[in-house]
Amino acid sequence: MSNRKAELWQKMTSRKNFILLAGPCVIESPKVCEQIVSHLKDLCKELNVIYVFKASFDKANRTAASSFRGPGMESGLKILERIGFEHDVPLISDIHAPEQAAGLSEVLDILQVPAFLCRQTDLIQAAARTDCIVNFKKGQFLSPQEMSRVTEKALEVGNQRLMLTERGTTFGYNNLVVDMRSIPIMKKTGYPVIFDATHSVQLPGGKGDKSGGEREFAPVLAQAAVAAGADGLFIETHPNPDKALSDGPNMIPLAQMRETLERTLKIWELQKQG
Repeated sequence: MSNRKAELWQKMTSRKNFILLAGPCVIESPKVCEQIVSHLKDLCKELNVIYVFKASFDKANRTAASSFRGPGMESGLKILERIGFEHDVPLISDIHAPEQAAGLSEVLDILQVPAFLCRQTDLIQAAARTDCIVNFKKGQFLSPQEMSRVTEKALEVGNQRLMLTERGTTFGYNNLVVDMRSIPIMKKTGYPVIFDATHSVQLPGGKGDKSGGEREFAPVLAQAAVAAGADGLFIETHPNPDKALSDGPNMIPLAQMRETLERTLKIWELQKQG
């Protein structure tokens, strides 16, 4: 494991600092990524938050085949690698297939297994065989208790650098619901638990050929999750969500990230004392 990844894992498991995984849904352009990472790095440094830049090089699960998916793995990794180097920030992105693991691990610090793929044993173990930290999104179709089976698959190949992320449960008819009991239940695994504040307010397929969302509720759910014991947040953000090429309706505007983090951190500090 590289020194950079080892240091990041040590910080994330110390429980001394709040964790933020944040960025655009998909890599739209280097310019948009630069604007977001610059803003969030400075903000997180000021607030003493562990910051990891998130952006997907390929959104393989878009509602419609015609929807924008991103630049692809080769071009996307080049953009992410430059961002990580120039801004000195750790990186997280999605892995979609076992054969991607080796190439992704050369650039990324955290491999993220998407919610819809979180039971795919070959994918889980390919990600876990790298020297990366692995973040498992809880499937919309799983109970929090079942996520222990996911971590067991990773442990079988020797990776204990694992994280779990709550992102809502399928409620039916283009809606999700969040059961905050899932936070303390998944924390029983001993791994950091992150709350995905923006996908939890998504309305999957709610606009016919794309998903809708209720971004106004993302900060509310973020605060509730931290009060329930979450170690950090996953947030998709954009300078202008209404013009974002993916998941705009559930994104928190970049200009609102300070207020969102400051309010959440106050609750996190109280929760730590309690």
